[in-house]
Amino acid sequence: MTNASKPVTRRRAQTRQRLLEAAREVFAREGFGRSTVEQVCEAAGFTRGAFYSNFTSLDELFLEMWAQESAALLGRLDGVSADDVPQVKDVRSGVERVLEALPIDTEWFQITAEFTAHAVRTPGLAQVMAQREDAIQQALFPVIDRLLAQIGRRVTNRVALGRSLVAAYDGTLTQLAIEPDSESALSHRVDLFALLVESYSEPAARRRKFLL
Repeated sequence: MTNASKPVTRRRAQTRQRLLEAAREVFAREGFGRSTVEQVCEAAGFTRGAFYSNFTSLDELFLEMWAQESAALLGRLDGVSADDVPQVKDVRSGVERVLEALPIDTEWFQITAEFTAHAVRTPGLAQVMAQREDAIQQALFPVIDRLLAQIGRRVTNRVALGRSLVAAYDGTLTQLAIEPDSESALSHRVDLFALLVESYSEPAARRRKFLL
């Protein structure tokens, strides 16, 4: 039985969560590549035995951390197009609403960037990351579709739009990580995202016209 498949008691769930929180502190301070199980255990106040009864490695721990962050992100995004939220008026207002649900977290970006560099050198791990990133993009599109439907538009190329949005988001966070006080990265990101959405979408009526 793997650690991930063991029954999760309340006490074990609390231990796992504390290890995850401690690991984030250690990763942020030391960098993922320089962090050790011993450092995480010390920060959490647990023994190595407690760690290995919950996770097989720091890689597995990070993937659990990443899953939690992703779930929280998707939860925030799902709320931007809820039925009780006023409709958006155009692409720009839709982009602004989505970005409001995505807090600027350069610390988490640095952690994930370091893990990604580690993953591409680890057989099988890069594929796991790619699959999880794809799952996030697929979960994001229902939100995009609902917002665009409010202004009579539809996505024309889902793959290109998804990858472009991820690249733009990561690029903005990279700039902010390097220049924390950069006003240009923040002031232009709405314009950039709006341009991408407009480039990979079209009026829904246009498609209906072609089908007639």
